Amino acid sequence: MERVVGTVVRGLRCPIINQGDSIEEIVVDSVLKASEAEGFNIHDKDIVTVTESIVARAQGNYATIDHIAKDVSSKYGEETVGVIFPILSRNRFAICLRGIAKGAKKIVLMLSYPSDEVGNHLVDLDMLDEKGVNPWTDVLTEQQFRELFGYKKHTFTGIDYIDYYKSLIEEYGVECEVIFSNNPKTILEYTKNVLTCDIHTRFRTKKILKANGGEKVYGLDDILTASIDGSGCNEAYGLLGSNKSTENSVKLFPRNCQPIVDNIQRMLKEKTGKQVEVMIYGDGAFKDPVGKIWELADPVVSPAYTAGLDGTPNEVKLKYLADNNFADLRGEELKQAISQYINKKDANLVGAMEAQGTTPRRLTDLIGSLSDLTSGSGDKGTPVIFIQGYFDNYTK
Repeated sequence: MERVVGTVVRGLRCPIINQGDSIEEIVVDSVLKASEAEGFNIHDKDIVTVTESIVARAQGNYATIDHIAKDVSSKYGEETVGVIFPILSRNRFAICLRGIAKGAKKIVLMLSYPSDEVGNHLVDLDMLDEKGVNPWTDVLTEQQFRELFGYKKHTFTGIDYIDYYKSLIEEYGVECEVIFSNNPKTILEYTKNVLTCDIHTRFRTKKILKANGGEKVYGLDDILTASIDGSGCNEAYGLLGSNKSTENSVKLFPRNCQPIVDNIQRMLKEKTGKQVEVMIYGDGAFKDPVGKIWELADPVVSPAYTAGLDGTPNEVKLKYLADNNFADLRGEELKQAISQYINKKDANLVGAMEAQGTTPRRLTDLIGSLSDLTSGSGDKGTPVIFIQGYFDNYTK
């Protein structure tokens, strides 16, 4: 019978992961048990993805606000610290901010507006237009912001992040001044010592600050790059990619991940004889049309993946072929013509009209989004995703 199903995605349940567990053994065992229980076979080019959270849990990659505070204090001493461009998130930044505040003497908190880097809005764009405010040039104090826009709560969380972040800082007896600007150079009018908290624009921000008189300039990716008093750490990303664990601790982004995906691939090959691709994924890279939030709060979608997942798709658009190249064909004749075209397509279709409208994103970003949407962020209990048929096309 002709195959009628393409890509199949399964969320796999596995045990609750604790520090010291062998993540490789648990993932491989979960895949093999699911294959047996659900009656599917494992093939070459199948994909296993593992959420970064359980990798970091197995590694015990945690840090407390005291660890963060000690690193911040060692870098800034008694200086006033400009904390700029944080995202608005209780899960992603609030606990980090508590640690930063505990290690500082005074903080000038500079928030971007109308939204943070990943789309969490402090104020609607329409209100900026109504008030005649230009977010690219205008710098606002907290009082000016309140007079213009009042008190706005986040669409999803119901939190006024200005008050919330300020209260977290003042909880430690630290003086806090809040300003609003999208220009990194603004903070240098208040202090030359800056902790920039943006994620994907951090390299540009640090470069601008250093070129314009910044003295002690660090990013979240420079905090906890090494262990502090036995804490977890991340050599590449520091605090970036961390999540709230408790009110006093965070789980950091996993470290040294390449051996993990390579070992899982090797173990599956030994047990099944198949070359399965493996990746670790964090946030998917997609945007919510209602809340306007771009999901990617991690520094990368995938911190590690096997070699077969490198690159981008090389696909043609079926409807383009049907409407243009083979517009005079129908039925089986059309199917055969398109199949032959796909089988003979160029190895690199960049710029080809037949490829317009396809998605030229990296495979790991696409598969990471697929995995993140499948596993969700709540209580589904499926931190391992098994994907089949992803590399198939119309001819398979």
